[in-house]
Amino acid sequence: MSAWVYILASRPYETLYTGVTTDLKRRTYEHREGLVPGFTEKYGIRTLVWYENHSEIAAAITREKQIKRWRRQWKFELIEKMNPAWDDLYLTLNQ
Repeated sequence: MSAWVYILASRPYETLYTGVTTDLKRRTYEHREGLVPGFTEKYGIRTLVWYENHSEIAAAITREKQIKRWRRQWKFELIEKMNPAWDDLYLTLNQ
């Protein structure tokens, strides 16, 4: 089963959230609409700024845990390799 690791941001260089899911579009929508109680809802974290696909959920979970241990600057650099303008990538998921 395919899985995704993703990073959401409140704003560029602000609060980040790293997660894992098997349905990136649905899960991002839930965050955007405030349907996920907790950290992302509390801090207004709604912008999908980075994602990565894995062929197995175990690999995605391992990668998520790795990224969560990283320094903030490393996460910023990871985001900017894919998305230098910090655009909302949710808008491109249908394309």
